[in-house]
Amino acid sequence: MAACRPTAISLYTGVGGLDFGFEAAGFDTVAAVELDPVACRTVRLNRPQWGVLEGDIHGISSEEILATAGLHAGEPDVLIGGPPCQPFSKSSYWVSGDTLRLGDPRAETLAAYLRVVRDSLPKAFLLENVYGLVYKGKDEGLQHLLEGIEQINREVGTRYTVAWKMLNAADYGVPQIRERVFLIGSREGISFQFPEPTHCSKEENTLGDAREPHRTAWDAIGDLARLSNDASLRVGGKWGDLLPTIPEGKNYLWHTNRGGGSQLFGWRTRYWSFLLKLAKDQPSWTIQAQPGSAIGPFHWCSRKLSIAEMCRLQTFPDGLKLDCGRADAQRMIGNAVPSLLAEVLAREIRRQLLGDTGDLGPLKLLPPMRRPIPEPEPVKPLPAKYLRYIGDHADHPGEGRLSSRKKGQRDLVASEPSLLFASGAD
Repeated sequence: MAACRPTAISLYTGVGGLDFGFEAAGFDTVAAVELDPVACRTVRLNRPQWGVLEGDIHGISSEEILATAGLHAGEPDVLIGGPPCQPFSKSSYWVSGDTLRLGDPRAETLAAYLRVVRDSLPKAFLLENVYGLVYKGKDEGLQHLLEGIEQINREVGTRYTVAWKMLNAADYGVPQIRERVFLIGSREGISFQFPEPTHCSKEENTLGDAREPHRTAWDAIGDLARLSNDASLRVGGKWGDLLPTIPEGKNYLWHTNRGGGSQLFGWRTRYWSFLLKLAKDQPSWTIQAQPGSAIGPFHWCSRKLSIAEMCRLQTFPDGLKLDCGRADAQRMIGNAVPSLLAEVLAREIRRQLLGDTGDLGPLKLLPPMRRPIPEPEPVKPLPAKYLRYIGDHADHPGEGRLSSRKKGQRDLVASEPSLLFASGAD
């Protein structure tokens, strides 16, 4: 008889980014709690066996979750989830100057997660969030979680030990720069050791470095159709026709007094992702959940990314069906955890916290390397309608935090770039 697969209970499931990764690592999602009806419909369409519980987690009891999973308290192997992150997001902090954070009603999702931990007593748990959760001096959300776990230990007699770390998905083979915080806990008091990065940038990849170069956008989507003439993917708005004049890997800064194009904008006076274009030989920037009309990243063919391309950049398994409009699809995809990063962490949870020493073979969701990488697309001349914008535009006052980046490091706004001024993020 085949051995039983380890079980996962999923909270704030969304479209299933975490779950796809745990699935690839051999776990079965046996209950999935999600509020959004479009996400629930999508999960049921693709993974009907996951046991979707549609509704607000505050109105769904832990007993109902366990009953759906067919488990009793203490039996789940892992509890996974990424509580909605708005109270702790970098974008919220920079746009408003501060946030209510734990005073924000949306932060109650952390309490709901802790409630399910206490009532289901999983052998391990994983919680994902934006790295605003652990800002120095602004980490009350993290402290709330750690204190909540200690309270569970006192009340129930468990020995949950928690490790946390900020990870960049690109450093583990995901063809996308995306930084998120992960908290991983063990009921038996085992201190989880996060895996070392397996990939790095070309600049960091020196002689003798065992890490592979970052997987690139070409690795992820180079085999897909170019779709250059797909009208549904055309970039509209005032600035859409400017995109073909920007080289791969660049953004609107190309058209400033420090770029190589025409002086149409002041330096760092727009969002970092404004007219941001993918480069074939680099990872993608973070896929946005709710981008504006000129907010990228865009395809090197100067168009919007297709749904299939966004799924590839998130390392979702191929073949997913999304029975919804583009806005809903992009929102679900952009809010998800890259599945390959979840697979990497799930394998380590099996090995370190569940005592599984079996060989799982190669990573299932790691994109293949596609070589050779074609040359960059040719840049087109400036359309006449933009000539009137050429002038002496003032730079954003101050250098901003980007000025402190290390030599050779790319300008990155990795979490919520569509909502951040480039002068106010690193």
